[in-house]
Amino acid sequence: MALPLEGLRVLDFGHTIMGPSCGVILADLGCEVIRIEPPGGDRTRRLVGFGVGFFPTFNRNKKSFAVDLKDPRGIAVLKKLVETADGLIENFAPGTMERLGLDYDTLAAINPRLVYCTLKGYLPGPYENLPALDEVVQMQGGLAFMTGPPGRPLRAGASVVDIMGGMFGVIGMQAAWREREATGKGQKVAASLFESVAFLVAQHMAAGAISGQPVPPMTERRTTWAIYDVFAARDGQVFVGVVSDQHWLRLVQQFPALADLGADPLLATNAQRVAARDRVMPRLNALFGGMAVDEVVSGCNAALIPVAPVNRPEDLFTDPHLLAGGVMAAHALAPGVTADLPLTPVRMASGPLPLRRQAPRSGQDTADLMAELGLDAAELAAAGVVEV
Repeated sequence: MALPLEGLRVLDFGHTIMGPSCGVILADLGCEVIRIEPPGGDRTRRLVGFGVGFFPTFNRNKKSFAVDLKDPRGIAVLKKLVETADGLIENFAPGTMERLGLDYDTLAAINPRLVYCTLKGYLPGPYENLPALDEVVQMQGGLAFMTGPPGRPLRAGASVVDIMGGMFGVIGMQAAWREREATGKGQKVAASLFESVAFLVAQHMAAGAISGQPVPPMTERRTTWAIYDVFAARDGQVFVGVVSDQHWLRLVQQFPALADLGADPLLATNAQRVAARDRVMPRLNALFGGMAVDEVVSGCNAALIPVAPVNRPEDLFTDPHLLAGGVMAAHALAPGVTADLPLTPVRMASGPLPLRRQAPRSGQDTADLMAELGLDAAELAAAGVVEV
């Protein structure tokens, strides 16, 4: 299948998650993404704990070019590769690319059409030279406060800010390529962690401005809907959200044990149900507590009421919707370990985005790319400048 960004070459200097997530989305969309790594491979390949899956998750559909960035000969090789590139991604600490001689101004002089995406902790301002991490900015931007119980800030359960920052990088690069069609020139675009968090919590900032009151964490509910909770079922937990009067009518019709509540005119509107929540919730807790999760889910689904079991990540391996939708593909995660993981969740008219290449071994494509550039890979490999 033809992919929308085919024909664009991007050099991915990313590491950990933010840069690689930007690169993997572009790769899934069809870009030729070349992962720039040091000989021996990026340190992300060797992470343990929660980080053990980072590299195979965020580096599919990419090539690997392994080169020593501390060797002037390696920098010279990279500059030759930059001449052929449409885009570049980097999320090093502030000042690193400048010290390497790979800053935007230097590379734009080599290739004026280059779109250079820099992903940092902060956009320009007083903080711009400070180090940052996903968890740091979740604390700094109020997201951890909104996620945890009162007095116990809690980071989100995935690297949401790293990935969102990478997504904003993709948006910026696509916009810059579109502008390049008119001007013929590339440009430097930037996205960041802190400003991404600010974007995420803007709805809470607005709520506080309107109410004139400090916004409490999401765990300390200021009830908007009477039924919008996790319920304990007989064999697990299930979330049910009744956010309209139509949902309410369908709920009480679907579950006959609630028929008397449905007939009560004092519960006809959401505002009335919120006021009577102390009366409504015990009935629902008793009802759902005597049912299996699957029974609650199937009943709510039949009535088109928002519902979901409280799953663990590993439950998604067998999720029938994901498996049927073509958004999962078998990733080689480690020697002898293969598992279906989600691809970029965009579906084009031609179908879901495919897995075309597994995450590469370090330096897998160095020799081929150097041959394309007319360079002798064997000589530089013998000197330890590149890995093939």
